[in-house]
Amino acid sequence: MTIPEEIDTPEIIIDRDVLQRNIERMATTVRAKGLHLRPHVKTHKVPEIAEMQLAAGAVGLTVATLGEAEVFAEHGAKDIFIAYPLWVGPRQAERLQRLAAKARIAVGLDSREAAETMAASLGDAVGEIEVVLEIDSGHHRSGIAPDAVVGVAQAAARGGLRVTGIFTFPGHSYAPGMPLKAMDEERLALGEAADLLTAAGFPITHRSGGSTPTATLTAGDSGATEVRPGVYVFGDAQQLELERCAAEDIALTIAATVVSRHEGTDLIPRRVILDSGSKILGGDRPGWATGFGRLLDHPEARITALSEHHATVVWPAEASLPALGDRLRVVPNHVCIAMNLVDDVTVISGGKIVDRWHVAARGRNK
Repeated sequence: MTIPEEIDTPEIIIDRDVLQRNIERMATTVRAKGLHLRPHVKTHKVPEIAEMQLAAGAVGLTVATLGEAEVFAEHGAKDIFIAYPLWVGPRQAERLQRLAAKARIAVGLDSREAAETMAASLGDAVGEIEVVLEIDSGHHRSGIAPDAVVGVAQAAARGGLRVTGIFTFPGHSYAPGMPLKAMDEERLALGEAADLLTAAGFPITHRSGGSTPTATLTAGDSGATEVRPGVYVFGDAQQLELERCAAEDIALTIAATVVSRHEGTDLIPRRVILDSGSKILGGDRPGWATGFGRLLDHPEARITALSEHHATVVWPAEASLPALGDRLRVVPNHVCIAMNLVDDVTVISGGKIVDRWHVAARGRNK
């Protein structure tokens, strides 16, 4: 695809046709498994995309912060899960109460102390917010061990909180060879926690899991009732390398211009420099990744270094080196970070610019 001439680089471009196809495919796949889809909108932070996801059958939205919840509730979302172990003091309690007047709100929790503080801060409004307990299924970030879940649930209940479900994030699926293992560990963790809570008298109505690498692998008998993928709407270089998407599934690229060009020597590789540095690509690079992003139309090239406004791209000897002024499409490693670095994005369809979308939840990190 040729980058439209009207675009000045660097610029994030979203292909609406590919985006729509990704949204519909995930919705259809999850529905066929008898699961609900609750996409994580921290990936895109754009109300127009959330509307597309809900129209395709999503039961609600997942967010990471109160600020993101406020943005999407303001734009009409009626069912929002804040999938984060919130520490709710008086100010956070006031914001939660305002949110609860607009939408069904559920929040994450993973400790007795957080439950007691949340209950005390909410006061008479304690029954307005649903609590979903976070389970550690192997990622070892936040979350409690499955066998510790009853104690936390009882502490929440003593404070008047309504414990309605459990959730986990199989984040260790973001590594080569790990999606199937992470999915199996998610199934075991959710199953154990749900059984213990049910035996203790807690009516667990939903069990939430699923990252983009595992969402299409999660089966109806997995112990989950819903999945929360986020990156699937766009795809990114990590998903390409994990083979969880193909090049034709990439809906977001960064238009970049070749601003410096070097044929190289015996000691210095052939390379071009693009005007898309870490301030638009983000600097995320897992240890297993082969670069700081990929070039969609030149998969053999590698982005070997980033500075704030430069991307160094090493070019293979057998391929023609791009000319100065050539415009290339770059796929960021971690698309969620790239979206949080810009105020607006250009939307194309059929190779033509059709819209501009405001990244409304950008920077809403608290």
